[in-house]
Amino acid sequence: MKIPILATGLSGMVGTRVAEILSDNFEFEDISLATGIDITDKKSVDRVISESESKIILHLAAKTDVDSCEDDKILGEEGAAWQINVVGTENIIEAAKANGKRVIYISTDFVFNGTKDGYQEDDKPNPVSWYGYTKYQGEERLSTSDVSFTVLRISYPYRNLFEQKKDFVHRIIDQLKIDGKIMAVRDHIITPTFIDDIAFGLSVFLKRNISGIYHLVGSSSLSAEAATRLIRTVFNLSGEINPIDRSVYFKDRAFRPFNLTLRNDKIGKLGIRMSNFKEGLKTVKTQDSL
Repeated sequence: MKIPILATGLSGMVGTRVAEILSDNFEFEDISLATGIDITDKKSVDRVISESESKIILHLAAKTDVDSCEDDKILGEEGAAWQINVVGTENIIEAAKANGKRVIYISTDFVFNGTKDGYQEDDKPNPVSWYGYTKYQGEERLSTSDVSFTVLRISYPYRNLFEQKKDFVHRIIDQLKIDGKIMAVRDHIITPTFIDDIAFGLSVFLKRNISGIYHLVGSSSLSAEAATRLIRTVFNLSGEINPIDRSVYFKDRAFRPFNLTLRNDKIGKLGIRMSNFKEGLKTVKTQDSL
């Protein structure tokens, strides 16, 4: 008997892969524009959640384009970033509370300002972008509600080829193949996370009532430049990699934190193992060739 899960954001890069991998054990019901539900519309959210047999709401939906979210900042609470990431989350929380359901909220490494060597779950967020701020507001609203909840922060997700929205790995691959050269930021540290691992980790939280904040992220952190070089090596590509500083690369764009190293020791205690970047890339290369 499959466990019913009500989920937002199942049509996205992460959501589609999660649903695909976990389909043997879970029956996913999609809350999205594709199924006629806008999470910023409270009445629609209330109706679909009250009618669902699922005891869990997996909240993946978000506006995640960092630069587009920054453009929304001038609009404040009227902008799409706030409406989707905060109001939409509030609607999910209120409906979950009214119907006695649990919420698993997918958040981001961008809730941190990047000034530490690495972040644990209990470190105080201090976002420096509007995207990070709106996602943190979602975290705050959930953690201060009376709803049973889990916050899972993910970081720089990548997967097998997904043409509808290519991840950063496949965008780098394409640019090296097409242009033969690429600029790579040397002073931006990231923690790439294999989406297949996110799916398997999520299954643990979907099966067990584990509350709190967890970093569901990969087991290695490196600069964007080093990540680009590793992609080139693993995928046997040629091409010129030109190192560049954040201040130049992100000029006139949303500010990016320097060090987004997220520690994942806490999920290790639950028996969840996440691939390092090289391991994940090798698996993706195999999957892409099938």
